[in-house]
Amino acid sequence: MVENVIELQGVEKTFRDFWLRPTVKAVAGLDLTVARGEVFGLLGPNGSGKSTTIKMILGLLSPSAGSVRLFGLSPRSVAARQRLGYLPELSYLHPFLTAKETLKYYAGLCNLDRRTAKERTSQLLAMVGLEDVANRAVGGFSKGMARRVALAASLIGKPELLVLDEPTSGLDPVSTNEVKTLVKTLAAGGMTILMTSHLLGDAEDVCSRIMIVNHGKSVAEGKIGEIGSSLNDFFLAKVGEGRDFEVAPFLK
Repeated sequence: MVENVIELQGVEKTFRDFWLRPTVKAVAGLDLTVARGEVFGLLGPNGSGKSTTIKMILGLLSPSAGSVRLFGLSPRSVAARQRLGYLPELSYLHPFLTAKETLKYYAGLCNLDRRTAKERTSQLLAMVGLEDVANRAVGGFSKGMARRVALAASLIGKPELLVLDEPTSGLDPVSTNEVKTLVKTLAAGGMTILMTSHLLGDAEDVCSRIMIVNHGKSVAEGKIGEIGSSLNDFFLAKVGEGRDFEVAPFLK
């Protein structure tokens, strides 16, 4: 029997204002499973509920209804979090730390001993191609280089599950290809990966299975080849929803 690393059943998330009045229903009855060893893509337009779903999987938000389990455990449990790595959409790195110091800092947060921290730091810097700039402050790095440091930091604890929130966001084509190649290499090594994206091409390149969400609901799920028609219908519909912009008053 294949173990499900991630299980969501009937998950809903409604945000409320100061007076506890419902304002936005970001996720509406979502069911999702990710098996061990899968590369699963969560796709959808901006505002579709992807990041909210990720935050509930990470235990950063509590669902309004339904259940979320990681490795059969609560996502807020220490045991589950010890097996988890996370790359947020926006990575905030201390600009005065070097790449090497940054990874050692995160190694300390993972309670790694000094020898293991040094070893993994060297391995990860080599893996992401930054060993030549290991002693440079990350504040002077390009966005692509900083993204690779952040990705290495998410791997410092050797997680069983890696969650990537828009891993190629804002990157140039070369850096995007490098990140996707690294994800495929990690997957080939047996790591379970969940990634969000609003770019179908990224998912086609690396994911074994995907789910498309819109307005917090699943629109289609399966292997890309199996749901091709659903994908086309969905994206064509979204293009059709485009609106005209009235620019004449602004240009006067």
